[in-house]
Amino acid sequence: MTLDAAAEAMRDATRKTVRRSSFLFLIQGVLLVLAGALALVYPLVTNVAVSVFLGWMLLVSGIVQAVSLIGGGKTPNFWLQLISAALSAIVGFLFLRNPAIGVGVLVMLMSVFFMIEGISKTIFSLTIRPFPNWGWVLASGILGILIAVWLLANPGMGLLTLGILIGVQLIAEGVSIATMAWMARKETR
Repeated sequence: MTLDAAAEAMRDATRKTVRRSSFLFLIQGVLLVLAGALALVYPLVTNVAVSVFLGWMLLVSGIVQAVSLIGGGKTPNFWLQLISAALSAIVGFLFLRNPAIGVGVLVMLMSVFFMIEGISKTIFSLTIRPFPNWGWVLASGILGILIAVWLLANPGMGLLTLGILIGVQLIAEGVSIATMAWMARKETR
């Protein structure tokens, strides 16, 4: 089997999966557009909510990890695991205590997320390329990469901008997924 044949087999399998699960992709796209619209309407609330949610996740994770280490002083890497649990709980507490600090950290994390998501969507779009409207998925991926570059170039941006960018990215991703799913549904009829 040649490399081109293997790539074509992978594209065919991806297209079949999209067609088979088009209804679920459509629901996912609509939910992403709704979440993006809410983020645009309430960007500050979006930032604080994400920061607080992450704070609780880190705090609970650190506590659970620490509790699981009770009586395990002789296990390998005990001290590394204990340090990890303590750091998780401390960072979670700091995010909860001052969500603005958490939002600053989130700006950097979101830039990494947008970059990876953008690269992933770009590669995915190229694997489904002859599929109708594959360009929407490509555009969503490129938008994610551009947002990541902009965030990295402007780390001191305001809280408002992050919420707006999250909203724009969610809407772009939702539209691309919903459009792809809708076209897949029309194609199977």
